[in-house]
Amino acid sequence: MSVPSKDEYGAPSDLPEMEYRFVGHSGLQVSAISLGGWLTYGGHVDEEKAHACLEAAYNAGINFFDCAEGYAGGESEKVMGRAIQKFGWKRNDIVVSTKIYWGTHNSSLPSPRNKINNLGLSRKHLLEATSASLSRLQLSYVDILYAHRPDRHTPIEETVRAFNHLISTGQTLYWGTSEWLASEIEEAWAVADRLGLIGPIVEQPGYSLLNRKKVDEEFANAGLYSRRGLGLTIFSPLQGGILTGKYIDGIPEDSRLKKSDDKYIQSVSKNVGSEAWIRQQEVVRKLKAVAEKLGTDTATLSMAWVLKNQNVSSAITGASRPEQIWQTVRALGLIKRLDEGVMEEIEGVVGNRPERLTMRFG
Repeated sequence: MSVPSKDEYGAPSDLPEMEYRFVGHSGLQVSAISLGGWLTYGGHVDEEKAHACLEAAYNAGINFFDCAEGYAGGESEKVMGRAIQKFGWKRNDIVVSTKIYWGTHNSSLPSPRNKINNLGLSRKHLLEATSASLSRLQLSYVDILYAHRPDRHTPIEETVRAFNHLISTGQTLYWGTSEWLASEIEEAWAVADRLGLIGPIVEQPGYSLLNRKKVDEEFANAGLYSRRGLGLTIFSPLQGGILTGKYIDGIPEDSRLKKSDDKYIQSVSKNVGSEAWIRQQEVVRKLKAVAEKLGTDTATLSMAWVLKNQNVSSAITGASRPEQIWQTVRALGLIKRLDEGVMEEIEGVVGNRPERLTMRFG
């Protein structure tokens, strides 16, 4: 079998061209595939390898990089900031986001005292935490600033006003939400409309073939795409690695499910061996058969399926090696092959088709 040649950046020369999409109804364009620092840079991957992945992503056409103040206690942002300086990337060529909610590491106080005013979406925490994040990133602004979770202890008007203050002072260009309910996003927009302010243009939910109810049902039925122009920058498109197929025959000793102490990964690992886990693996086994007919693998098929949804502005992925990024980018070449027949076959396998309401005004 012939080995693809490499381009001037060391990437396989046969990679598909990167696709760029608007973030909702805004004028901001991001790569359909983006690189995130949740479990990678600043976390489970050392800085040299993280920088290699960031450089490989940039050279593959990825322009969107996602961080959060809570990732690895702020180290994710530091690694990203040092990479921008190291590679000399022009600020206008990249889109950088971060998320605010969990900022206890910003405090010098012991727990639980360090939780006071260093958690949530109060005006105080949003302003102070954003300043700290920008310092770690070595940037004067981020392109998108997310509310990393809803804060049900802070009035939504206070949060909306604080985000708009950050926009008006040039510390972020847009704001969005992550893992909010449709009703909470709608409430934020209602406040913004009433006050003549800017509402959240983007949501960052988990979304995959195995986790689609919020994106394909709740948000759609609430009219967030049609009425509010909401964009999506989704995370965990491979459901924590389950959709790679590597767990069909058991859990490899060197896998993240065995080694990671991340709370989300731990929550997934607790399900190993359960009835739900066994059903998931059977779905993945059947998806593997669909992928093989298309000459690909389950990871690439699953990523292409996510990107087939035009409400998805970008799918955020992680990587510990450049080769993983290149493989992910190959999903772009598969999207057009997911015709109606293939999509229906996939629906038959996963069996979780969303229930859509019939709306008078779409």
